[in-house]
Amino acid sequence: MERMILHSDCNSFYASVECLHRPEIREKPVAVGGDVEQRHGIILAKNEQAKKYGIKTGEALWQAQQKCPDLVIVPPRFELYKRYSRLCHQIYLDYSNQVEPFGLDECWLDVTAQGVNGVQLAEGIRGRIQKELGITVSIGVSYNKIFAKLGSDYKKPNAVTEINRENFKEIVWPLPVGDLLYVGRATQRKLQSYCKHTIGDLAITPEKTLKGWFGKWGSVLYAFANGFDNTPVARYVDHEEVKSIGNSTTTPRDLVDNEDVKIIMYVLADSVARRLREHGYKGRTISISVRDNQLESFVRQHTMNHYTNSTAEIAQEGMELFLKHYHWQQPIRSLGISISDLVSDSAPLQLDLFGAGKEQLRMEQLDIAMDDLKKRFGTNAVHPAVLLQDPQLSGFDPKRDHTIHPVGFF
Repeated sequence: MERMILHSDCNSFYASVECLHRPEIREKPVAVGGDVEQRHGIILAKNEQAKKYGIKTGEALWQAQQKCPDLVIVPPRFELYKRYSRLCHQIYLDYSNQVEPFGLDECWLDVTAQGVNGVQLAEGIRGRIQKELGITVSIGVSYNKIFAKLGSDYKKPNAVTEINRENFKEIVWPLPVGDLLYVGRATQRKLQSYCKHTIGDLAITPEKTLKGWFGKWGSVLYAFANGFDNTPVARYVDHEEVKSIGNSTTTPRDLVDNEDVKIIMYVLADSVARRLREHGYKGRTISISVRDNQLESFVRQHTMNHYTNSTAEIAQEGMELFLKHYHWQQPIRSLGISISDLVSDSAPLQLDLFGAGKEQLRMEQLDIAMDDLKKRFGTNAVHPAVLLQDPQLSGFDPKRDHTIHPVGFF
């Protein structure tokens, strides 16, 4: 039986929820963003009226205001968005237990077992969400996850698009190669240097050639462009298990040296470690993400030989990864750090002959004492000395304001 995969994408999600709760701004150009006075003030979402002014997600608020002086900017309320995300999931779960979230506002559904017309089913879901929640979704219908996602982007807002084996060359292949999932700016530039401008150009390129350009990733690109993806849609219960804990931030100003990075890294590591301890986890695979002010980015990770939830240790591992892989071609605009390969913090601690285990235990006890102080008197109640060097950089609280980021595809 041919698979029937849906990809549902909430239209202008954050802005739609805000307009739903604030009737007075519904007919105005609206954007959700951070503090205008801070550099982490960027456009997170915008409504249809704001799109008419050319406002784009990710651009600075001041740039958006130059395009549209009457733009209404509201601060994000992630708890509210998470609530609506859960309400959408509950509707999806009425149709399948294979519901795989991709961030707060997107989900794949495998509805093959329903044995009904996928477009009709998608129209039913679209209508229910609009009637029951007051927001709209665009849904792609296809036989694989990649084309289903392209379908949800093809017509917006509030639409259903089917991409099947008969029409995918007509719909998918003319699209820019950058529209394909996980073709980032660097990959897109490299493909364009080889005169591969559309998904169709990519699809007809021999797989062997792509592997020569990109290694194993070339085979993935070839499969995605030709609709050969057979990745399953994960069950929703599998999603609910915590796989990693992390934080990232766009910095109040460009970071220009290692000392700047050290400050941000420690603030983020403190948030991550505190959340680990609150939820009863330790982890051992540290990942960092770095984006410069030209929006070039990369991710690197390292697996330690032991598990930890120590603030200092996570910060140190993150900093070592950074020093090893970044060589200051450009100032840095954003940083992130996360930890995965999680286990319960009740797992026994292995002591060694040289006292490293005892030192780790001492650091854990110190962190617990600091957690208690911060819980009683606020995050800024106690700081390591490194954070006092530049209060502008260190004066944010990622634990309180942490953002849920989309999970990876693989």
